[in-house]
Amino acid sequence: MVELPELSLPDDPKLVQNITHFARALRKAGLPIGPGRVVDAVEAVAAAGFTSRQDFYWALHACFVTRPEHRAVFAQIFRLYWRDPRFLEHMMAAMLPAVRGVQEERAAKPGEKRAAEALLDGANDQIDLPEGQEDEGTEFEIDATLTMSSEERLRSLDFEQMSTEEVARAKRILSQMRLPVQPIQSRRLMAAPHGQRADWRRTLRDAARRGGDLQDIARAKRRIRWPNLVVICDISGSMSQYSRIVLHFLHSVANQKGAGWAKVHGFTFGTRLTNITRHLATRDVDAALAAAGAEAQDWEGGTRIGQCLHEFNRDWSRRVMGQGAVVLLITDGLDRDDPDQLAKEMQRLHLSSRRLIWLNPLLRWEGFAPKAQGIRAMLPHVDSFRAGHSIASLEDLAQVISRPEDQGEKARLMALL
Repeated sequence: MVELPELSLPDDPKLVQNITHFARALRKAGLPIGPGRVVDAVEAVAAAGFTSRQDFYWALHACFVTRPEHRAVFAQIFRLYWRDPRFLEHMMAAMLPAVRGVQEERAAKPGEKRAAEALLDGANDQIDLPEGQEDEGTEFEIDATLTMSSEERLRSLDFEQMSTEEVARAKRILSQMRLPVQPIQSRRLMAAPHGQRADWRRTLRDAARRGGDLQDIARAKRRIRWPNLVVICDISGSMSQYSRIVLHFLHSVANQKGAGWAKVHGFTFGTRLTNITRHLATRDVDAALAAAGAEAQDWEGGTRIGQCLHEFNRDWSRRVMGQGAVVLLITDGLDRDDPDQLAKEMQRLHLSSRRLIWLNPLLRWEGFAPKAQGIRAMLPHVDSFRAGHSIASLEDLAQVISRPEDQGEKARLMALL
């Protein structure tokens, strides 16, 4: 049951304006709300009345919530916005890390951080001064000389070295990034008036309908199709911080429309393989990653790369790799299992994929060399070997993911083997 705050109207209420601002906050949090929904909400509240808090909540809920995953976000924004006595405290608690001994430690509920961000975003723009109290001549000087350098520093900063605030900023940047891909030309043909190929089968079929009279030559072109994206992410202890942020980026890619990918499949592994594809389809990123983390029981545990790749090749390869999939393998390669088995499974994965790209956060070190036996076993069987420790490294990945000639650091490191 949703706990609703007591609702009390001021002496000069502006209910329509408040509902409009409430809808704007919901839209910033990801709910698909347009002007028509706002009009429906105002009419629904007028019909239901404003005397019962339950009627008011469910009237707005019926107008603004259309998907199950939107319920948590709606409930949090409603609780924070509609006259909660601890309004600002709730928002700041959701946005800032807890200080031991000063603030009670409480994990943010799914949707609570998005609710706080939506309500705080542009808050200064929503303040209306009473008549006669307009600000006269007050000027504020803002020093923006270090703004660009701060942004550049964040993009190049290692995920593991980020503070809580920097991690939140990084996630917002990654949620707006795209991972574009070029289409694949199929061997199948499709009718095209100005195609470069002659479609003799259709030409003869049309001629047969006319009694053998050949009038025009039908033209055709090759169909195009989009590949799948398969992400296999290491969630062991040494990779936990990187994997959490990369999975946030993967969720954004999986829910982007028009990005080009036919389907995005996600797998996590530590000591066992877990398929999290269905969780990535949840639009709310907090709820999606919470569900994925609950299903993957081996977070921050050990690493068995060879065994987990064996499970993927045996159980999932034919299901998700049949359309020329691009595979992103995200791991540091620190594995103590049999290197021969690891090399065998990597070779099979490489042969099954259109491109196999390995993202390794250890490449952030200038003196990195393939000395670990796991890295030495995996490196020969990848198409590209790249860093994956910062926003800049993921931006570089977006630039080269469709370039078959890109090898990243593979050629240089292979010379050291």
